[in-house]
Amino acid sequence: MSKLKIAVQKSGRLSEKSLALLADCGIKISNGDRKLKATAENFPVEVLFLRDDDIPQYVEQGVADLGILGENEVWEKGKDVTQLEKHGFASCKLVLAIPKDEVYSGLTWFRDKKIATSYPSILRNFFKSHQIEVQIEEIGGSVEIATGIGLADAIFDIVSTGSTLMLNGLKEAEVVTRSEAILIANPNLNAEKIKTVERLLFRIKAVRNASANKYILLNAPDTAIAGICQILPGMKSPTILPLATPGWSSLHSVIREDEFWDIIDQLKDHGAEGILVVPIEKMIV
Repeated sequence: MSKLKIAVQKSGRLSEKSLALLADCGIKISNGDRKLKATAENFPVEVLFLRDDDIPQYVEQGVADLGILGENEVWEKGKDVTQLEKHGFASCKLVLAIPKDEVYSGLTWFRDKKIATSYPSILRNFFKSHQIEVQIEEIGGSVEIATGIGLADAIFDIVSTGSTLMLNGLKEAEVVTRSEAILIANPNLNAEKIKTVERLLFRIKAVRNASANKYILLNAPDTAIAGICQILPGMKSPTILPLATPGWSSLHSVIREDEFWDIIDQLKDHGAEGILVVPIEKMIV
């Protein structure tokens, strides 16, 4: 069986998150000395460690079958790849930032201004869509210092927390788009590799479902069960088990983590007690 080649960023937070995702999928990869590639022990996968901005090209050319990288790199490179699955991690935003003392009056502020960026294609398309002419200064790194050294009037870059902007005397003016980690594929994979990709996607979705949901257990009087079931439908319906105390039952269900705090008061109003919320390791739906 031919191995599926997956390209991931060779270092950094996205690299660690990508390897953690594969580990959560039960795929054992050892690359302690950070070689160019590593082979999984228990799944037909080989991991290639590459620069993130090279990954779209390598996937398009078939050097790698799959790639895990930020959406921003996919948009910027514009290569012929298939976008398979967003991962929900490595979230960031691509923003236009200006010197903090400038008075921002809207997008027209940028007309005829010089903007430094490592993402000229995304930036060019953005301003073209708004029919605003700008000068783009493409640089490879340290974009945030461009205004301070007089290279540009503004910058366009990735922002996670905004602290780097503040340290360089900048402020966020416009959020152009948001990005997160994504899985891409070569569009011409053979049937054998497509089957392996489907197996991998099955595992990834099980991990993602688990991270987005929690297992909830609670005790409630039997008279409240109908009302609580309306609040906690679960995957199909809650599991209901009688307690030793007559007239009381234990309800087990699954709930989205981002919904729990919105409904906790409703559960308590229906008489729920002893509410426990437990992480889920894997979730197959």
